[in-house]
Amino acid sequence: MKINTAEFVISNSEVSKCPKEPLPEYAFIGRSNVGKSSLINMLTNHKNLAKTSGKPGKTQLINHFKINSNWFLVDLPGYGYARVSKKTKETFQKFITDYFEKREQLVCAFVLIDIRHEAQKIDLEFINYLGETGVPFCIVFTKADKISRGKIDQHVAAYRKALLANNWEEMPQYFVTSSTEETGREPLLEFIDQVNDDLFKNNSL
Repeated sequence: MKINTAEFVISNSEVSKCPKEPLPEYAFIGRSNVGKSSLINMLTNHKNLAKTSGKPGKTQLINHFKINSNWFLVDLPGYGYARVSKKTKETFQKFITDYFEKREQLVCAFVLIDIRHEAQKIDLEFINYLGETGVPFCIVFTKADKISRGKIDQHVAAYRKALLANNWEEMPQYFVTSSTEETGREPLLEFIDQVNDDLFKNNSL
């Protein structure tokens, strides 16, 4: 897929105020400081589409970006650690769960995980939540340029083992990415392109 246009449309904290257009949506979410904004900018080939920051928890709203005029990329607040108040965190969780449980246009969530670390409890819990809720999703491992190929394989295997031990039948589809080296860009965009093709052929939206 070639990204010809990528434009910011709206930010809000209420699912009811999200765009009404019947276009497929792909939501990106992960722990704070997982490299989400950098990944979004890399995928869309726009340096400043999503705001990057050294401070975790910068994204605090549901952000919609229209891509190629035929699908939405949705940038969601990080779950877990962020330097915000407890009340703000509770608000995050409320509209994050509202989005996943009520948004009919959502066709796939991408759960971003920092590949440098071994399986984290909070990531596994969020993956299990999506599974229990029935939300289609893929795992996107980020920052692959920071560790060796061997370590990458070890950490992916650790997630596979942890999920299988938690009654998953198989490892969800995953992508290994690096925003710095643009690793994984084409496979991820091709996946989105294929899902969109299938949806439009079947008039699923």
